[in-house]
This record gives sequence, C-alpha cells and structure tokens, in this order.
Amino acid sequence: MPTAPGAAWWVYMLRCADGTLYTGITTDLDRRVAEHNGESGLGARYTRSRRPVELVYAEAAANRAEAARREAAIKRLDRARKLALCAPTP
Repeated sequence: MPTAPGAAWWVYMLRCADGTLYTGITTDLDRRVAEHNGESGLGARYTRSRRPVELVYAEAAANRAEAARREAAIKRLDRARKLALCAPTP
C-alpha cells in the first residue's frame, strides 16, 4: 500500500470484479479495502455486489476537504482518463 508521511486522508480507486471503477476517500487504505471486500460487513453498496475489489490507485491528501475535492475531480473524468490515472508508470 502507498504511504505518505503526514498524510491523514487518501483518495483511492478500486477495480471491481466486473471491471468497473469505484473512487472514494479514507483515512486508512488497508481497512477500507478490507471493508469493501466484505471483511467487516461495511463497504459501499456499489462494491458489495462487485467483489472482490482491488486497489489500483491511491493519492495522499492533506485533509478531508482536499481529498473530497480530488475525489470529485476524479469522478468527473471519463473512463479512459481514469484508466490512464491508475495505469502503472514506466
């Protein structure tokens, strides 16, 4: 999992079993991905029927407001741009 010193919030993107992408924010990436995969009964309604999910992108944010703004910006991207964002860099 990515780490960033002092990062309190994360913006993340998951690839669901059906190939769709889900974007969210959290303070704990490991816990949140586990929740999306049903390990605690929590997780987004969207991902419950699309398990397992895989973390494909994470970006540190300084605070909740910054994370929420970035999440909204990512959600506005078309699928091709989202895939480019989570593609491995050479």
